Amino acid sequence: MTAGGLLEARTEAEREALIEAGRKLFAGPCRFFYAAQSIDQLPPVTEVPEVALCGRSNVGKSSLMNALTGQKALARVSHTPGRTRQLNFFDLAEGKLTLVDMPGYGYAQASKAVKADWQGLMFDFLRGRPSLRRVLLLMDCRVETKPADRAAMQLLGEAAVAYQFVLTKADSVKPAQREKRIEEVQALARKQTAAHPLVIVTSSETGEGIPELRAEIAAMAAA
Repeated sequence: MTAGGLLEARTEAEREALIEAGRKLFAGPCRFFYAAQSIDQLPPVTEVPEVALCGRSNVGKSSLMNALTGQKALARVSHTPGRTRQLNFFDLAEGKLTLVDMPGYGYAQASKAVKADWQGLMFDFLRGRPSLRRVLLLMDCRVETKPADRAAMQLLGEAAVAYQFVLTKADSVKPAQREKRIEEVQALARKQTAAHPLVIVTSSETGEGIPELRAEIAAMAAA
């Protein structure tokens, strides 16, 4: 089986092997090593694959990164939306993969100038990184898709970057609302050319979906 992720797993044994590969990858050390606030500050492109996390402010991106890596303080969790204003690079498992924490988008308090700067940096990063394997586009399970989310999808499509929807905070909604939200995002994934068809549902609180997301990332590290 190629390193294509959970959708390519034809048997339970293949699925378990991918889950185990994800566990091993994230059992390794993860450390912050670089930050960039402009395109000329980006680290050089290397052969190390990169996976970026992107989402609306307050979507739970920092909490998800901490849950993935098992480090409670790797990514700062802020109660102030839009606190992350730079691209933060993290080395995973001593050079096997780089995680990129992208600035949050879509919060009302940001000035138009700052929003434009961030969009410019995001777009320049997305279209100029051949080592970028995929962007994980985080969506809140509790709320409907916002205009800012659709703008991010458009940006990713224009940059010709493959991305995958990841639903966060799944523990915070009732079953009926949860299923409705999952169906909504799955429909979005089918309509977007650059979107991966598999939507992963997660909770940083309960650990739901974390092994599956690790497995997807590990498949990209092995590709």
